[in-house]
Amino acid sequence: MELQWSGRALSDLARLHEFLAAVNRPAAARAVQALVRAPTVLLTNPRIGEQLFHFEPREVRRILTAEYEIRYEIADETIYMLWLGPARDDL
Repeated sequence: MELQWSGRALSDLARLHEFLAAVNRPAAARAVQALVRAPTVLLTNPRIGEQLFHFEPREVRRILTAEYEIRYEIADETIYMLWLGPARDDL
């Protein structure tokens, strides 16, 4: 398995960093680094995240880290990071 970040997910990371850096630049860097590291667990456990059935037939799942949600898609041997944002419980 390999991880790939979509353009949207990378933009989400950049926006988050920009927002947090206005208040605390070191904390912004730590938050982004933690979010980039979090999906590495998927390399050995790709289906650990909660499946989001409303995306079927695609296999889209989500993992939570701190107050953030990362949505990802499993397609063959690749895990695509699709979206990053505030954690939501209404799904």
